[in-house]
Order: sequence, then structure tokens, then C-alpha cells
Amino acid sequence: MGCRTRAAASELLRVVAGSDAEGRPALVPDPDRRAPGRGAHLHPTSECWELAVRRRAFPRALRSGAPLDDTLLADHLTALATFTPHQHRPGTGAHSS
Repeated sequence: MGCRTRAAASELLRVVAGSDAEGRPALVPDPDRRAPGRGAHLHPTSECWELAVRRRAFPRALRSGAPLDDTLLADHLTALATFTPHQHRPGTGAHSS
């Protein structure tokens, strides 16, 4: 979604439109790929996420008329960054090891 590079579903993070703890519309990470509703997929990296935000891809892909808070997704990606052994390089499709 962000870098528009194809990848296997197992490499991508599914994101759905849901709600945060206060009930406001939010982007919710769905790593188990089981949440109901329309989902969007992106590489679980901050680079891919930033590209998707810059392109305003989330509201379009999730067909959301309301603005979606990205705090839950940003927190999830930050937590993943500490455990991810490789980073996706947007635009090249290459991975570092």
C-alpha cells in the first residue's frame, strides 16, 4: 500500500478500520488477519507506513469517510521495529539481511 511493492501475504501487515480505546475511528493492526471488514496490507516498516500516510492511502483503501487516527498502528510498527531482523527497502523490492 505504501511502497506499492508486491510481497507474499505472510510478509505484510493487515490493517483495518476500527476504533481506539475511546471509540474514535482508528487504524487498527490485524497481525492475525482475522478482524472483520475490509483490510489493507503494507510492509511492517515505518518507511512503508510513512509513504502510505503521505499518499493518503488508508482512507481510500479502507473506504473510510471519517479521518482515522494512526496512533495504534504507529505504536504497533514501533514495537515491531525492535524485533524485525530485516528492513524492506521501498522501491527496490530488496531486503537487507
